[in-house]
Amino acid sequence: MADIRQLFNVEVPAALSAKPDEARAIGGKYQLNITGAGNWTIDLVSNPPTATEGEVADAGVTITVAEADFQTLLSDPGAGMKLFFAGKLKVKGNQMLAMNLQKLLKLRS
Repeated sequence: MADIRQLFNVEVPAALSAKPDEARAIGGKYQLNITGAGNWTIDLVSNPPTATEGEVADAGVTITVAEADFQTLLSDPGAGMKLFFAGKLKVKGNQMLAMNLQKLLKLRS
């Protein structure tokens, strides 16, 4: 089980710092609200790209998911659509950005 706070406060910022051009190629501003873990903004438009704890009003997409379901998404990237259609992963805004969430998470590897 991944430590979500570690993921978004350490691992994602390190990946954005190490691969800023790849991050900006994904583009967009993400608001991730993970119920039970916290809220993060990932800005792939800024130079350099950033990941910060907290919320913004101008995100291109807001993704809301429970911590347990986000853990499922991390362990099985193909589960995103299942969670979405089951109503467990909510997307507000640009759905194409939401579909790039896995690309964003893969920057850590």
